[in-house]
This record gives sequence, C-alpha cells and structure tokens, in this order.
Amino acid sequence: MAHELHKVKTLKGLPPRREPYWGAPLGKGRALGFRKIDAETGSWVARMRTETSHKVYKALGYLTEQFDHDAARAAALEWFTERDAGVADDVVTVTDACRDYVADRKREKGEGCAHDAEQRFKRTVFDTPFGAIPLAKLRTPRIKDWRDGLGLSKGSANRTMTALRAALNLAVANRKVHPMAAREWRDIKQHANATQRRTLFLDLRQRRKLLEAASGSLRDLVEAAALTGARAGELIGATRSQFDGRLKHITFKGKVGARTVPLSPAALRLFKRLAKGKAPEMHLLTRDGGKPWGHSDWDELVRAAAGRAKLPAGLCLYTLRHSFITQAITDGMTTLDVARLCGTSVGMIEKHYGHLVADAARKRLASVRML
Repeated sequence: MAHELHKVKTLKGLPPRREPYWGAPLGKGRALGFRKIDAETGSWVARMRTETSHKVYKALGYLTEQFDHDAARAAALEWFTERDAGVADDVVTVTDACRDYVADRKREKGEGCAHDAEQRFKRTVFDTPFGAIPLAKLRTPRIKDWRDGLGLSKGSANRTMTALRAALNLAVANRKVHPMAAREWRDIKQHANATQRRTLFLDLRQRRKLLEAASGSLRDLVEAAALTGARAGELIGATRSQFDGRLKHITFKGKVGARTVPLSPAALRLFKRLAKGKAPEMHLLTRDGGKPWGHSDWDELVRAAAGRAKLPAGLCLYTLRHSFITQAITDGMTTLDVARLCGTSVGMIEKHYGHLVADAARKRLASVRML
C-alpha cells in the first residue's frame, strides 16, 4: 500500500513503528519511505532493488521544515543516480581521497612521486577541517577558500591545487563519489602569471666552491647534478645497469619517462668511479654508508654546504639543473639538444630561457659575415 507521504496530515496521522511507510514508487524497484519514530519525530529512507533483486536502503535524514518530502525525494533520486553510477555508500572524505591518491602514485609512479604528494597533503589537507569534508558535500567556494587560505605563493597554490584535483578525480574514477561532483573542482581556474623565471644561477667559480664545500656522498650528488642537469629523483634512482661506460651514456628514468643521454668526459669519469664494483641493481648514488637517498634528504645538507661556501641564500640542488641549462644555452648548445639532455620540452626551454636563447643567437649572428 502506497501512502501519501507528501501530505503533512498523513505524516502526522501515521502511528509510530520500526518499519517505514512507503510512498508511491519513484521508479521500478525504487521508493521513498518515512519511518515514524514517535508522535513528533520521523525520518526519511530510500529503498531500491538491485539487479540481483536485493533490496538496499539509505537513511536520508530526519523530517524538518527544511528537509520535507520534496527535499527527501530529491535526495532519494540523487542516491539512486549514484548507485546506478556504481558509487558506493561509504562516506569518503577529502583526506581519504588524498591518501588513496598517494597510494596510487606509489604503485604507478614510484616512491618519489608519492612522497611529493604525501608531503604536500600533510601540509595542507591531513588533520584539517577541510580534509574532513565528505566528497559528496565538497563545494567550489569551500575549495577556493581552502586554497586561498593556505598562504602560499601563486605557483605553490597552483601546484597544490593540481595535486588535490588529481586526487579528487581519482576518487571519481574509483566510484568513490558521483561523477557530477567533479564539477565542483573542475572549473576552478589556476592563478594566472604564477610561474616565475628562476634567477639564481651559479657560475663556474660558484659551482666549484659548492663542490669543495660538500663532502662524501653529497659531493657526488652535487657533482652529478652539475654535470648532467638531471633531476634529483633521476639521479638518486639511477642504478648501475643504467650506466654504459663503453658507449659513454646513461639512461635516466623519471616523471617524463626514460631517456638515454651522452656523458661529457667529466661526467663519464664520475660515473665510472661510482659504478666500480657495483652489481647491476645497485644505486650509483647513495648516502654515506651505502643507504639509498630518500626524497629531499639532501636539502639541509646542500643549504649547509652553500653556507660554508658563502653562496647566495635560496640555493638548492635544483639550482644546479637551472645552472646547467643556462650554461649550455649561453655556450651555444641548441634548445633541442638541451631539452633532450634534461628531459624537458623545447617549449619549456624557450618559455623559461628564451631570453638566453636570443642573446646566444645574437652573439653568433654577429660573427656571421652577410655582406
């Protein structure tokens, strides 16, 4: 028997009981019900029949002035849609989505990528009120308030938002939340003009001073970064099998895939020394004592070495990659060669180092006799 649950008089006249009173069907095998708790209290419940004829229920909330029959009906229809899309009923929070994403990055991309995402979420999501928000209740204004309240630079805020967006999209892909939820973060624009050109460049004298101030395994890492322009993760992840002393090249594996690059005489000498006596699976670069480098283990060590060498504040290992690219371009290497060596695109080289490319071209042009 279907009850006229949309009528206030009907709801008031129903005697309390544990079993819900069901209204007219909202579709095949779907209905909205009302559980009368006592003379003044009741709650809404939705019911649907699965493909296997199994009945599933969803508690929607108590009857209030705001959550009346129409609101409960809309909530029931939304739940039906979510179930049809394969979304589970488990409450998944922003923190849950971010932890799932970290685990996914570890499986798909490795420890380095996962560590970066995890550290970013530790600073901005985990153990925060924002992280406790269920994905189904996450709304665009709340996301913007969170991002803009972090106190980050535009570039850092963009990178953090990119990581969050990827985590939330993974939750959608894994059926943790309805696909319609993605509209809440899909259209949030990144801050414009957030990418700043790196300006800290170490000339040859400064690079040598930094090398002299470093010692042991840190010196090897600094020298490898200065001689190859490779990313830190590519260097610390390189194994003996990736280096070929006979062909004078090394294969780096990182976030852009694998690339095999030739080595300069100085770099070849360094890697021959690092490879000596090591099995194919062993890392070329390790910490003192042979322990593998962890993500960012070198940060404080590089800053300390820079301080001893009286070099500019803000120096980090990435400064050596920037210096390598800058030096290579100013010394006349083509953007294509530099891009291939460093594992980036010509477009990125031109975007961040275009002024150097133009200067180098102008100097070479001056030596060409046209007339």
